Amino acid sequence: MVMGGISTLEGFIGTYALSETDVISHNVLPHEIRLVHLFGSMEVVGISLSALEVVGEPVERLFLWGHSACNLNQKKIIIFGGFGGIGRHARRNDLLLLDTESGVMEAIAATGAPSPRLGHTLSVIGDFIYVIGGRADPMNILNEVWVFNNAKKEWKLLRCSGTLFPPRHRHTAAVVGSKIYVFGGIDNNEVLSSLYIFDTDSSEWSEIEIQGDRPGPRHSHSMDASGSKLYIFGGYNGEKALGDLYSFDIKTGLWRKLKTNGQPPNARFSHLMFIYSNHLGILGGCPVSDHQKLSLFDLQSESWKNIVVKSIEEGLFVRSTANVVGDDLIIIGGGASCYAFGTKFSEPMKINLLQLMSLCDNTVPTAIGEKHVDYQTEQKSNTLQYPQNINEQKVIAHNDLYSEFEEPMIASGGLDVGQPCVLRLEKQYAKLGKDILKKFGWLDLDRKVYSQADGMHICLPITEKFCTIFEDKQDLGDKFEPLTDFQSLKPSTWQIWLEDISSLAAMNLLITCRANKIVDKAMKVKKTPISPFKVMKEAVATLLNHHGLPSELLEQLPSRWERLGDIIVLPVFSFKDQVWDSIGKELWPLVAEALGTHRLARQGRIAQTGTRDSKLEILVGDNGWVDHRENGIVYSFDATKCMFSWGNLSEKLRMAHLDCKDQVIVDLFAGIGYFVLPFLVRANAKMVYACEWNPHAIKALCRNLEANSVADRCVVLEGDNRVTAPKGVADRVCLGLLPSSECSWVAAVRALRDEGGMLHIHGNAKDTEEGLWTKHVVQSISDIAKSEGRSWEVSVDHVERVKWYAPHVRHLVVDVRCKQTD
Repeated sequence: MVMGGISTLEGFIGTYALSETDVISHNVLPHEIRLVHLFGSMEVVGISLSALEVVGEPVERLFLWGHSACNLNQKKIIIFGGFGGIGRHARRNDLLLLDTESGVMEAIAATGAPSPRLGHTLSVIGDFIYVIGGRADPMNILNEVWVFNNAKKEWKLLRCSGTLFPPRHRHTAAVVGSKIYVFGGIDNNEVLSSLYIFDTDSSEWSEIEIQGDRPGPRHSHSMDASGSKLYIFGGYNGEKALGDLYSFDIKTGLWRKLKTNGQPPNARFSHLMFIYSNHLGILGGCPVSDHQKLSLFDLQSESWKNIVVKSIEEGLFVRSTANVVGDDLIIIGGGASCYAFGTKFSEPMKINLLQLMSLCDNTVPTAIGEKHVDYQTEQKSNTLQYPQNINEQKVIAHNDLYSEFEEPMIASGGLDVGQPCVLRLEKQYAKLGKDILKKFGWLDLDRKVYSQADGMHICLPITEKFCTIFEDKQDLGDKFEPLTDFQSLKPSTWQIWLEDISSLAAMNLLITCRANKIVDKAMKVKKTPISPFKVMKEAVATLLNHHGLPSELLEQLPSRWERLGDIIVLPVFSFKDQVWDSIGKELWPLVAEALGTHRLARQGRIAQTGTRDSKLEILVGDNGWVDHRENGIVYSFDATKCMFSWGNLSEKLRMAHLDCKDQVIVDLFAGIGYFVLPFLVRANAKMVYACEWNPHAIKALCRNLEANSVADRCVVLEGDNRVTAPKGVADRVCLGLLPSSECSWVAAVRALRDEGGMLHIHGNAKDTEEGLWTKHVVQSISDIAKSEGRSWEVSVDHVERVKWYAPHVRHLVVDVRCKQTD
């Protein structure tokens, strides 16, 4: 399991020049890719790299690097921290749970979270999640160990004993049993090479005495555990990228630098690493010139195989995390930052590893120093031979699968190799048979497993390659001898026994289990996943053709959309031509069905009125009321009447993390409770006065206060805040109005206590005039305070850059401290 081992290298990416084509973000469409074996030039088509569609929370929350992620169970991944996210990119301390099967992501609400950080590690042991180290800011490198109790949803900072664990970030961690092994990292300018063990039972650190050929100092490397061994690859030692591979035997305490066969991956850092089916995978990292090569290391033969991943839109797997969930590799985050092209992030993606392993079975590793050739090409000719059609390609592929057998097999008599077949097994051997087929890539993933009518047998769909080499027991004669000792093995030991089994022995085992190959009469074909965009585009294209409308209109289809509760919201620029209105009755239900929703809407521009009404248009559905959950807070509102801003999430989180216990807060522009609810639910404010004059927003606000059980600590004041706002009661005042809240600065000053307090003043400013705007705020508040008879010292505590509001215009929040001087 990778414990956030893909460390970040924030600010270092500039050492390696990035071209514009090096950083291209993925859209929501699956990407067709080709895997090219580097043993020759034969191209093999069949693996797909696809975007993982995320619902529940904005996918932008996963636009991160320097975060860490690990498996929580068989289908869910938990993600913590990192740099990026919604709104202004910053260090995060969000705890996110992603269901890789359904795509549902939720933010886990928890008390006492660690400070925002990146370059840390995340490890799961039982029901507890451990965060180790990281960087809170350039001058604050951490050695903390935090634990999250998943059952109680509580964070706790552990008091550790034993050996002193030095601060570090960009290190790696791997779990074996109840212990977490931590290697390398960097503390300011010191690159580390120590290996520490954290015992989660006793919260005790210990340093392992070095034995054997140990790896040198490094950070931004990768580490993973397989059985009782740790594997470390690559990294950066302060002078250059590294390309060495080491193993550490936990039982003997010995390091070993592996001398491998085949062509190893180039030196790199900030890359991905994973272990699946006795293979260690390396992908991405810096330098970015190699980001499309996937290197697979066979842990048994200690040999490398290399595959080039070519997609329509090139991905940049730098500072991402990789987690194996079932038979899929889930890649989250990653990206780069440079002065020329700004910050780029990758969307969450996945690769099917079963298909990848199947392709790898068709290659033969070469010895150290040998030239890499394609096995089948060397057998046939020294020149490249591209298959002319699919059937020919499959025939060529068959020859490679025989390499482990002494002589080529022939198809069994009476069965047409071209017919889809299944392997029939008794129920008691079905699980074992499926594991064998999956291990060697013999299971046909495009068809379904099914039970025969007799209820006694299971039919497993098999590939054409497997059909060619498999013979029924009667036809094989004495070619295979039954494994007599297998009958004494218990099912619980099968998996262990299969770890080191060869394909020849596996075939022998299937014969022993009385497996039979028969024609697949059911042909239950799995549907290939199609992106919602593609489904929508095909349906709309058919509709346009039916009405004789030009296909150029398809360019107005959106490739992205938002989700508010169960409403899918199309962007304002989509379907903008008036001709769409003429077919609206047919169009909108078609689009809703394609996107898998019962309610569909299109965004309009926010009305530039005092009440800032929403212009959302419901296209399919009865009403616009939605329930949206964010940071553990429920927001209910009528989307057709009230606006909702995704871009303010970072500021809402910042307010939620304030300590407002025993404080009274006045929110002069409460809306539906954007900041009122974080103040009450998360920051534990004693009382909030919520001023609002939009009746639709007030209705939603009152509903939200009840839904979040904080209505007893909030007073809603309807009307113009310059009239309704209380005076002399507040410890802090929130002024969340854009483009300017200056109209209510006098009301804000009057709301503060005589001794002063904090003002959170929102506003827009040109990127070249941020300093001037800040000075204007401070001077204006000072002048207002003086005119109100307040003797205050007015200063700026902090300026938060929330988001870009428009080109060269930032949404800023300045925290103004007012302190009594008398």
